[in-house]
Amino acid sequence: QVQLVESGGGLVQAGGSLRLSCAASGRTFSRYVMGWFRQAPGKEREFVAHISVSGGSTYYTDSVKGRFTISRDSDKNTVYLQMNSLKHEDTAVYYCNRFPPPSDYWGQGTQVTVSS
Repeated sequence: QVQLVESGGGLVQAGGSLRLSCAASGRTFSRYVMGWFRQAPGKEREFVAHISVSGGSTYYTDSVKGRFTISRDSDKNTVYLQMNSLKHEDTAVYYCNRFPPPSDYWGQGTQVTVSS
């Protein structure tokens, strides 16, 4: 099973940027569509973006289109999420996972807090 470690979160002012990383272990990483998800306080986890196996195709939820960019580096077994023009409502714990995600595994996530 692929193990995932997210990093890069932090506290940032509205309008600022952060770049999240997700390091995956396991040789099968390159076989999977990968995604980013987030969970805000008191809310259910939601989909943010996903990227194809080749990296040539991406998809975003409407609220982040034009602001977030997902990418992957298969040589490094890493998925990234570049987040620009951050808004207070982007505050959440961010997770990466396979897409669609399995029901039985999530990493620890990384906290993103956007101050308004």
